[in-house]
Amino acid sequence: MGKHADRNAPTRRDLISYGGAVAGAGLIAGCLGGGSSDPGSDGSDGTDGSGGAESEGSDGADGESAGSYSVEMAPVGEVALDAVPEDVMVYSLLYADMAVAFGHGDAVNSLGFDADAGGNTLDAYYAELDGVEFDREGIRQLNTGSGGGISVDRELLYELDSDLHLADPCLFVSFDGWSQDDVAEIRDRVAPWFGNVYSRRNSEPPEPCRDGYEYYTLWEIAERVAGVFREESAYEALATVHDDLLETVQADLPPAEERPTVGTLIYMDGTYYPSRSDRPGFANAHVRPFDVTDAFGAADVTYETAYDHEQLLEVDPDVILHQYGVESYYDVAGIREELADHPVAGELSAIENDRFYPSGNPVQGPIMNLFQIEMTAKQLFPERFGEWPAYDLGDGYPEIPAEERLFDRDRVAEIVAGDAE
Repeated sequence: MGKHADRNAPTRRDLISYGGAVAGAGLIAGCLGGGSSDPGSDGSDGTDGSGGAESEGSDGADGESAGSYSVEMAPVGEVALDAVPEDVMVYSLLYADMAVAFGHGDAVNSLGFDADAGGNTLDAYYAELDGVEFDREGIRQLNTGSGGGISVDRELLYELDSDLHLADPCLFVSFDGWSQDDVAEIRDRVAPWFGNVYSRRNSEPPEPCRDGYEYYTLWEIAERVAGVFREESAYEALATVHDDLLETVQADLPPAEERPTVGTLIYMDGTYYPSRSDRPGFANAHVRPFDVTDAFGAADVTYETAYDHEQLLEVDPDVILHQYGVESYYDVAGIREELADHPVAGELSAIENDRFYPSGNPVQGPIMNLFQIEMTAKQLFPERFGEWPAYDLGDGYPEIPAEERLFDRDRVAEIVAGDAE
């Protein structure tokens, strides 16, 4: 008989279960007005937020557990675990990157979209780190929708039989064909949920999740995911690399009046889709540290905003950063050539001055964030941080001379390999 033949039977996951107040909270704490991940901090101002895992009977060694432990994050609240998850469903790329960063990339069994689309981006960065990789063999694609729609078959989650769903349950509530009861059923019959994705732009989650939802920085989420894998020391070591990188770039920024205006966008079929880079959320974690003027800051930009060539020329950013530009969905070098040949777009300052760049993936995890901060530093301030090399799709992350690298690749590789000391 199949595992889910009787969905009223108790889950076999006796070692991984919801704990404490969450167990009786209906769907998910915070989503139906239950608890919160940290009553003392809203998680949006860069403060610590007390995200570490608590344990009972643990020997304190990362990646090992001699007893139960708990992790906590909105919207699910507290999740009690008795074993480090070895088989993990992942929807968003940032959680795949986090799993790799903390030495558990082989636990990932799925991604929301084509594994090659996101995996190629990870490969571009990981190729710069000795011994770090994301093996995509056997990775299942969760979304089977077409025409821009999102469709995830609930039966697939039963088939994957994961130890943990490293995804925001509120995201699944928003999918066609999914209800609060469906999310609760997967929690109870397969495994818990643990994820927060609306912190990407601090956007409003689906209505059932709005009471008690909290927003976190990228590194606050990473701290909590490190707790899932009992890799707190790896988080601390990687966060130190990140802090040192921020100190390096921010110590050498020019005065505010000498910084360029920056437009972040996507170009497709003759239309520009702008995005605000001065708003909170981890989507902008690679641009925000430079405190540049957002060229679209005076506009009412939403997900539905679209510009033609003439409208963008009116804004005319000094620098244009094209999202998803590194081994991802867009051939930015080809786009740049197309625009240079256009009678209107060719007049853009960013085109005329060769400052139209491939930018990072906004659904970024911690390793991605390190490379994307370095990338952005060189694109915005080449005279201070070194020129950004010419880039063509398929070239991977460009070769950066050792003396112009802004963070230590070897140290990051050591951390991923388990040497966090």
